[in-house]
Amino acid sequence: MFDAETPSSRDFAPHNRRLLDAKSILVTGGTGSFGKRFVERVLERYNPKKLIILSRDELKQFEMRQELLEQFPKDKTDRLRFFLGDVRDRDRLDLAFRGVDIVIHAAALKQVPAAEYNPSECIHTNILGAENVVRACLNNRVKKVVALSTDKACSPINLYGATKLASDKTFVAANNLSGDIGTRFSVVRYGNVAGSRGSVGPFFKRLLEKGATELPITDERMTRFWITLDQGVSFVLSCIEMMRGGEIFVPKIPASKVIDLARAMAPELPTRIVGIRPGEKLHEAMISADDARLTVDLGDRFAIEPDFVEYPRTSFLVDAKARKVPEGFAYTSDVAEQLDDKGMLELLDACHA
Repeated sequence: MFDAETPSSRDFAPHNRRLLDAKSILVTGGTGSFGKRFVERVLERYNPKKLIILSRDELKQFEMRQELLEQFPKDKTDRLRFFLGDVRDRDRLDLAFRGVDIVIHAAALKQVPAAEYNPSECIHTNILGAENVVRACLNNRVKKVVALSTDKACSPINLYGATKLASDKTFVAANNLSGDIGTRFSVVRYGNVAGSRGSVGPFFKRLLEKGATELPITDERMTRFWITLDQGVSFVLSCIEMMRGGEIFVPKIPASKVIDLARAMAPELPTRIVGIRPGEKLHEAMISADDARLTVDLGDRFAIEPDFVEYPRTSFLVDAKARKVPEGFAYTSDVAEQLDDKGMLELLDACHA
């Protein structure tokens, strides 16, 4: 399933080195972990016309601006625009998206327990916010739109996953609304970002730093996909390059048992089984068996192609290297390439490099 390089070192970088040159790019949720790394990568490797960071937290914007001013020369930071706004506010999005060529939609409420306790808030941001982004993109004739999704949108069992599934459907269907405008919408779906806030790796690390004598494990069988933040950014950039509209891109990334991660980080400590929390799955899924009939293997990734196509689009299957996946195929963390102890430690090290 994987190419020659090791899964933890996979680089999804796009081939076009001028992919974003002279383009106006906007990132919703731009002060989050993904948004910050995406902006840094764009400033490092491309020469955009404008790079707009849209978020609702003025303090995070101020701190991000100061960090970027220290990190990059003036000719780079002069292209930055910090735009206060919320994806719930369609009128504000209409203003923000004027003259924009590419939109990366990363804004979302993502905490599973918070979503269960505050369902209406999660619905307003993740579903109605997605609809607002679509409308603003169509109104402003944005050329390309990539929405970030999550493994939890595949056969969801919690509200967060359900809202992201609705968001994914909204972006996929939006291609049928663009008509002669030509705006194209695609979705990127991947699993846990190793080293990110809320991920189990940093959680174990904090416990170890506090002198933990054991590590809590929800279930000995539990598995999770892993991707680094840099890999996630590279994957999104490469999807901008190859998108045709309406597909959901899924990277081929490694997985591991959570208990194996604990043993790799602290081989001398025992583990304690605490049980699966509400809204958790035993194994993550990014492609369900029901989606197999629409799924194409593209080598380093899969693409779930759209079911309804009422706009000009050529299937990836016209490419010589693309092939249909077998009937009944499902891409889950218990069947994906499994990392050994060394691979897991390399992955965690890469997150803190």
